[in-house]
Amino acid sequence: MRHGQAKSNVKAMCSCWPEKFHNPLTTKGKQEVKDSIKKFKDKGNTVDLIFASPLLRAQQTAEIVEKFFGVKHKTDKRLREIDFGKFNNRKLEAMWKSFKSEKERINTRKDGEETYKEISKRMTESLKDIDKKYKGKNIMIISHEGPLGLLQSKVSGLSLEESINIPLEKRIHKAEIRELN
Repeated sequence: MRHGQAKSNVKAMCSCWPEKFHNPLTTKGKQEVKDSIKKFKDKGNTVDLIFASPLLRAQQTAEIVEKFFGVKHKTDKRLREIDFGKFNNRKLEAMWKSFKSEKERINTRKDGEETYKEISKRMTESLKDIDKKYKGKNIMIISHEGPLGLLQSKVSGLSLEESINIPLEKRIHKAEIRELN
């Protein structure tokens, strides 16, 4: 699950660890999460375990999910947002302008930001560790658009190059839940 709308989404700001400004879910974001979880649960889905990014917006999302399923969440720092390096607390537009193309982000660190290859590796390691330890459980992972998209691509057998060619409208949306098997 991706977290609901947060202050950084409204302001189009980069916000990663360490959080440099208070970046909670908006009122709309909280409602998005509640609506998404209600639909998920109404379809007969259950959650045995919840793992979340340590960033405030993901933690708040996890707290809402906990209330629906009566399960306390665990925090895994590997589920964090992309490390935006010097662009943390700056407009997303500035970060994107520093690259010639999204393809460059696969392997290139320009200003301290994490590469897609590094993100994919840490997300995949987290999933493997969780799956190995809690085999047979229904597990919800709460994270961020980029990391979740890269994880889904890896699980689906897509290369990083194929992953970045997924149109924006098909990438994971705020408060959206997707099943990975």
